[in-house]
Amino acid sequence: MNDIKELRKLVGTRPLQLGAAGVLVLNEKKEILLMKRMEDKHWCIPGGIVEMGERVEETAMREVYEETKLHIHDMEFFKVYSGEQQHHIYPNGDEVYFVNVVFISSSYTGSPLADEVESEQVGFFDLAQLPEPILPTNKGFFEDLRHAISKE
Repeated sequence: MNDIKELRKLVGTRPLQLGAAGVLVLNEKKEILLMKRMEDKHWCIPGGIVEMGERVEETAMREVYEETKLHIHDMEFFKVYSGEQQHHIYPNGDEVYFVNVVFISSSYTGSPLADEVESEQVGFFDLAQLPEPILPTNKGFFEDLRHAISKE
């Protein structure tokens, strides 16, 4: 994340395109793990920015642990999201377009805990009753997940 802070010193709040990764973590009831972000109070899946030299798989697993204290053991590629759907403006005015690589996993250990730095709350939720507000960049994830589960 220090790389982004250094870049922001040069470009200010102008739009950046950033690689990101996250995980759709499902429990045995097919409920999804969500976190409520400290900075903007939106609910989203655990995930974050790919650091220099880091593989997206490493990013996804690291971010899940940092934000929820769950250890992901196995995960599968779900989908890549990009374009206008992945446009986000942070509360401080920083503007980004994510290229978001999303994985899916039901293989984890631990109990979800908020990290109190990035996540205010964490928990598993029924896909039909997600908490509000949902981070706009995540809405497509949930639509696609509902569709994938309905095919099972």
